[in-house]
Amino acid sequence: MNKDNKKVIYWLLTGCLLLFIMVIIGGITRLTDSGLSISNYKLISGTIPPIGEQEWQAAFDLYKQFPEYQKLNNHFGLDDFKSIYFWEWLHRVIGRFIGLVFIIPFIYFLLRKQLTKKTILKCMVLLGLGGFQGFLGWYMVKSGLVDMPDVSHFRLAAHLTTAFLTFAATLWVALDLMFPHRKPANKPIRKLIIISYVVLIFQIIYGAFVAGLKAGLLHNHWPLMNEGEFIHFTAYTLEPFYKNFIENPSGIQFIHRTTAYLVVFFIFLIWRKSRTLSLTTQQQKGINALIILVFAQFVLGVFTIILQVPLWLGVAHQIGAFLLLSAMTFTLHRFSK
Repeated sequence: MNKDNKKVIYWLLTGCLLLFIMVIIGGITRLTDSGLSISNYKLISGTIPPIGEQEWQAAFDLYKQFPEYQKLNNHFGLDDFKSIYFWEWLHRVIGRFIGLVFIIPFIYFLLRKQLTKKTILKCMVLLGLGGFQGFLGWYMVKSGLVDMPDVSHFRLAAHLTTAFLTFAATLWVALDLMFPHRKPANKPIRKLIIISYVVLIFQIIYGAFVAGLKAGLLHNHWPLMNEGEFIHFTAYTLEPFYKNFIENPSGIQFIHRTTAYLVVFFIFLIWRKSRTLSLTTQQQKGINALIILVFAQFVLGVFTIILQVPLWLGVAHQIGAFLLLSAMTFTLHRFSK
């Protein structure tokens, strides 16, 4: 029996697809301010939403005990609560489903001895990342149940970035199996792609900061910020000054929109460097995808700011980041092995 066969590849790619859906639903949950609608965590019974008016009222009464209702949504009726409950419930259910999709086939492949030792180790890392991601989700929600009706943007960034990295790691393992034959790596361009990858991750982290502090609702101009300034702090500045770039919504938006230029610049460098090389079909496809996606993502970012983050554009922008990371992961893999 062949180890690491097509079934294993399909399993891993299914996990990638589910993680992609998970991130989309997570984005909608955040943009609709639904993330604090479920204030407890029940692994099994929480899979089933409230049934009947009595259970819905009990869930709503629990929600009323926490800051989001008391300080922001005290005008909510039961129907308003149901609308935000849905997205958080769906987000959590998909997370549980992803866990089952990873664990059950993994055990099956182990029993059938269809995994090499190296792939088993990689899959254990993926399972660990998935479990850590679930923990970060609840850790994030807890931060919004104490005093302020908002989750910590630092915890949000950790939760979102771990989701992106879990996806990237899963895709990488699948690519290892899809392209088992190794070739010498192109070290100069690989280094450039790695640098670009780090810049992109940094940009994703700041994208989460922007979402967490609703910084996209400020400075809705481009290419400059308010009053024609390159950098503009609205209402206040923090001391020490560096805090303006990790806690001030104005400073965070400035970093995010400025780093976008760096992402475009580095991907342009990759494309420019690649023109002097003899590329494989997969390498060329990866670079073509990078150029197309970074342009589309940049345009989406500009319009998301100008139009003050409408739901559909905010979600599209997050999808763009996900697809760009996918292309970057594929391209790095094809220039590494």
